[in-house]
Amino acid sequence: MSLDTPYRAILCDLLTDQTLDILPLRDVSFDDYIGKAGSLSGTIPIPNKAIAERVKQVREGRTAVYLERGGDLWWGGIVWTTTLQSSGRGVLTLGIQAATFDSYAGRRRIRTDITYDTPTYQLEIARRLWRELDLQAYPGLPSEQDPKRLGITYGDEPAKIKRTVSWRKGDETVYLDALNQIAGMQDGFEHQILVYRDPISGQRVRQLRLGEPKIINGATDLLFDRPGVILSYSFPYDATRGGTTALARGASVNSNAAAESRPLYGKEQYDTSLLVDGWPLIDLSSDHNEITDELTLESLAAAELAQARGAVVIPAITIHLGGMVPPALIGRTARIRIHDEWFSPGLDARYRIIGVKVTPPERGRPDTAELYLEEA
Repeated sequence: MSLDTPYRAILCDLLTDQTLDILPLRDVSFDDYIGKAGSLSGTIPIPNKAIAERVKQVREGRTAVYLERGGDLWWGGIVWTTTLQSSGRGVLTLGIQAATFDSYAGRRRIRTDITYDTPTYQLEIARRLWRELDLQAYPGLPSEQDPKRLGITYGDEPAKIKRTVSWRKGDETVYLDALNQIAGMQDGFEHQILVYRDPISGQRVRQLRLGEPKIINGATDLLFDRPGVILSYSFPYDATRGGTTALARGASVNSNAAAESRPLYGKEQYDTSLLVDGWPLIDLSSDHNEITDELTLESLAAAELAQARGAVVIPAITIHLGGMVPPALIGRTARIRIHDEWFSPGLDARYRIIGVKVTPPERGRPDTAELYLEEA
């Protein structure tokens, strides 16, 4: 990062969260989303041996990185890959690629039987899955030696929907896939790992945030205008990603070893309102190889159709980051007002922010954020 950047990169031990160093990052970009891991990329310059010794503390899979802006944490995650490079002129740099703490659930697999035969609140199942992957015993470690943990904290978001689900040892189900499996059902939920500073202790916090059915953040709408703080916008409509019917396929079920194995599937789901409106039949299909229940497959198909009905559109606006823009943008509701040749007499609509991509200022480039939206 250049000297005039409002950001600073804090590098910490992943398990203890002890600060290792604060180092400059150049060519930085970072993003965050609901329901999937965000990413960060940047380059650490290594001008001399002293800096090289400090940079050697960055260890892939064991180092956390936070980006701080104005005292607030805007991003936090795990350094997964680094690239040491030397140019033809002998200039040394270390490129880093990191992903939000959600990505840890994508690197762990369920290796024990987990069964919820009794209907259990789906948000509680999500919390238990995270506790399970974070609190497992370390094989070969002396019992008196307590291993450090990732340190995820949990909220108490209210829940209404109950599920019966199970995962078996040997299927090697990724924890993040298990979370998304129940989150993606009809009447499902959203999840995200939020990082922030505790207002009393000042300690960094990594918290699992859940929302049923959606994560809603903030009591008041953010206001963005064009002309004004909105620098550019896009409204991509894509009928190749949407549909009017959906079918979900599950595991192969075959009681006769001599017969061909065929996948289980539920009833095909239709969006009758679109068909009545004149849309053609456009089919969506998805595979869920570990599902053996037809009702669950039908719930998944209905949820997929609701999210991708007709033409899919994910509007995006690019804004200039000023002092009035808060760090916790994910889940906030924004009021977008646009006045131009297309939107006449003008657009005035409410959207929920489901993704953020930030480009810090560097070499005269302004501090901007691209916000991905859905209708509120």
